[in-house]
Amino acid sequence: MEAVTGKSSSDRISVELSARRTGMSFQRTRMSADRTLMSVIRTSLSLIGFGFTIFQFFEKLREGNLVAGGGHSARHFGITLVALGIVMLIGGIGFHVSFMVDLRKERGRMRADDLIHGESSFPVSLTLMTAILLLMIGVAAIASMLFHVGPFG
Repeated sequence: MEAVTGKSSSDRISVELSARRTGMSFQRTRMSADRTLMSVIRTSLSLIGFGFTIFQFFEKLREGNLVAGGGHSARHFGITLVALGIVMLIGGIGFHVSFMVDLRKERGRMRADDLIHGESSFPVSLTLMTAILLLMIGVAAIASMLFHVGPFG
C-alpha cells in the first residue's frame, strides 16, 4: 500500500495531527473573537450605565427644583454617553459578525480541501446574543431618555 500511495504511515499520522491542530486553531480564533466582543460589551455597558445614571440623577434634581438652570448640559452628557455606548456596541457586533462569517468561509474551504476535519460544531456565539440583548436595552434606555417612553421612563 505504501508503494502505491508513496506515503508512509508516519507521514499519514503527521498529516492527521496537522489537520487536527489546524481545526483546533479555528476554535481558538473563534474564542478570541468572542473575547474581543466581550471587551466591547464591557465598555459599552459601562458607557450606557454611567450615562443613564448621570441622566437620571440630574433629571431627579431638576424635578425637585434642586438645580438652577435645569442642568441640561449634564443631562446631554448622559445622553451622549449612552449614544456612544450604543454606537460602539453596533460597531463591535458588526465587526464580530463579519469576522465570524469570513472565518466560517475559510473553515469551509479548508474542510473541502481536506486540510481539516469538520467534526466539531461551530455554533452561534452566546456572546453575540448577549451583545444584541444589551443593544436592545441600550436603545430602550435612550428612547426613554429622549422621548420619556419605554420601561425606564
